[in-house]
Amino acid sequence: MTLIQNLSAADTTSVGASEDQVVFFFELILKGGFWLIPIGGLSIVAIYIFFERLRSLNRASRTPFEFMEKIKDLVTSGDVNGAKLLCSQRDSPIAKMIEKGIHRIGSPLKSIEASIENVGKIEVYKLEKNLSLLATTAGAAPMIGFLGTVSGMIQAFISIAQEEGSVSPKLLSTGIYEAMITTAAGLVVGIIAYLGYNYLVSKVQKAIHYMEYTSIDFIDLLQEPQ
Repeated sequence: MTLIQNLSAADTTSVGASEDQVVFFFELILKGGFWLIPIGGLSIVAIYIFFERLRSLNRASRTPFEFMEKIKDLVTSGDVNGAKLLCSQRDSPIAKMIEKGIHRIGSPLKSIEASIENVGKIEVYKLEKNLSLLATTAGAAPMIGFLGTVSGMIQAFISIAQEEGSVSPKLLSTGIYEAMITTAAGLVVGIIAYLGYNYLVSKVQKAIHYMEYTSIDFIDLLQEPQ
């Protein structure tokens, strides 16, 4: 019975400690002041852009290897309309580029290459949409956090200057750690946004490389003797 009571008391202590940590965390957020509002807004923007772009890039990359094999078979057999229909059934940058090239079959190869390249530029622009905003968030969040820290330090020193007599170390340390909250929050948001930006850029580069490889493969197909 004593063992059960000890375990129960330990669980109660653990739960109480966890609740105290949560309360302390929210108190820190509240003490961060006004500057945590724009940092929080930037964090929401960064999270939204990351997952929205990630979903779009994953969808754009879903072009199986069998797609180009079917296109090759249809074009080689002369079924241009079938190849167009197959491209129209897939909503991906590669399918749109190949569809544009198929529409230009019969024109000079330079004209076909230019058409595919123009469509590719448009699709790359779509893939890179809002990435610059994510990069801006990665840079702006730490700077806003540092600005909040400077502002908080100024207020802390003003409060110290207004104190009569000896300054309490507690007053000094409280003002400083409250001011540092915004820097910590800004760095957290900035680091997460920076990592997310670089991850998305790597996926965009991979998609662009595959688009270039596929377009070259299609041009080579048109140059083969029929």
